[in-house]
Amino acid sequence: MPDPLEVRFVPLDRTPKGTVVVLVGHELAMAASGKSIDRAAGGQILKACKVGRFVGARKSALEVLSPNGVDADRVLLIGLGEAEPALDWVEIGGSVMGQLISRKAKPAAVIGETSEGPVAPADLADLALGAVLRSYSFRKFKTKPSADNDSAAAPGELTVYCRAPEEAAEAFQRRRALAEGVNLARDLVNEPANTLGPVEFAERAQRLADAGVEVEVLDMAQLEALKMQALLAVGQGSARPSRLVVMQWTGSSNRKAKPIAFVGKGVVFDTGGISMKPAKGMEDMKGDMAGAACVTGLMLALAKRKAAVNAVGIIGLVENMPSGTAMRPGDIIGSMSGQTIEVLNTDAEGRLVLADALWYVQERFKPKAIVDLATLTGAIMVALGKEHAGLFSNNDRLAGWLKEAGDATGERLWRMPMDTAYDKELDSKNADMKNIGGAYGGSITAAHFLKRFIQDTAWAHLDIAGVAMASNRTETNESWGSGFGVRLLDRLVTDHYEG
Repeated sequence: MPDPLEVRFVPLDRTPKGTVVVLVGHELAMAASGKSIDRAAGGQILKACKVGRFVGARKSALEVLSPNGVDADRVLLIGLGEAEPALDWVEIGGSVMGQLISRKAKPAAVIGETSEGPVAPADLADLALGAVLRSYSFRKFKTKPSADNDSAAAPGELTVYCRAPEEAAEAFQRRRALAEGVNLARDLVNEPANTLGPVEFAERAQRLADAGVEVEVLDMAQLEALKMQALLAVGQGSARPSRLVVMQWTGSSNRKAKPIAFVGKGVVFDTGGISMKPAKGMEDMKGDMAGAACVTGLMLALAKRKAAVNAVGIIGLVENMPSGTAMRPGDIIGSMSGQTIEVLNTDAEGRLVLADALWYVQERFKPKAIVDLATLTGAIMVALGKEHAGLFSNNDRLAGWLKEAGDATGERLWRMPMDTAYDKELDSKNADMKNIGGAYGGSITAAHFLKRFIQDTAWAHLDIAGVAMASNRTETNESWGSGFGVRLLDRLVTDHYEG
């Protein structure tokens, strides 16, 4: 993981230096501190705004270089726009950092005031979270700086000048833990499969023990003893052994309370197997483990912020390769549940991994609820594009909570239908089920496949194929791997499972 952005909160009465960010509202509504800077500069700031036709529109920016009378290299005005809709301080922080990076501004400071007065400590902590998320870049394999990935571009430190620095710093500690979890997930998704196979991924997960997470890695012999034939079938064509990782965080005051469980698909590379994918774009299949990456990042975040919850993270790690030992279309395989599966397409492999992982977490932990995440189908992008992840659930309350958490964090979900008409498409003449349905509704039939491995447990499935890798860039993310789901699920835990 890259060196994280350091954030300091200091009293407002100190004199900022370097690049100073001033937050400006609609029609140049400015805090007293901003007006003071303009007066010190002899009105130079507001004059520049008029010349540049800067009116404080949201996401707009204007810089004034080396203003006279001001002890700063530049004053950077960032527009907040009108009061409605309500300000998203995480997004504002990302926007601020994006502007700073584009200017290679060091050192950098933000004045935590608007025309309405001092920004609340919690909002400043959100601003800092957005700045940290936006400062991320994946440069592990870069030997030289480049225009699109310059490690020297982002400021190593951001100073926030505010009225209540101690309160803001305390509020930020939780956000810092969350940012670490998101950025870990991004690192894992961005890394190429030649250096991050199932064994290496499992080793990365084991590092969470340093944060207090109990980590177990189940090897091939253990998986075979558990009769995880579905998971093992996916990896049998690869020379790299499969793994299942169990991560436990016990933060509840009642250590015996049932946990909430998170399950992630971890196909470290997906060629499609014998049903091979087209060559074009196959390199993106290094990100087919984004569900597992999210679960790993989430568990780190929960541990780092000492979440008052019992949580379990399960990730199934495999590589889907074609070879003389690979599973074939037409094969019939077993599963930990005892149900048999006719494999009609070896590229519908993630559901096989999840089938055994879902059964395992229910049998061992009896969780109060399960959320699984997977880059499961291209069909979900046909339905929802790259704006929403697909939400499927057998429980209206859990689905509603997830939808609310997604809206609150900007990691948006859209609930998709489930009923028996779709489920019937999975019936097989030769086994208990097929691993694919018909030509249409592929994301829905995939969810119904998973549902056949859910017992009497509240469950939700998130199809994140469109949002976890090669996703739309946002104010807080310029990375190919977005880390989608960590903030969403942390919010779910915070609002409904802690305490």
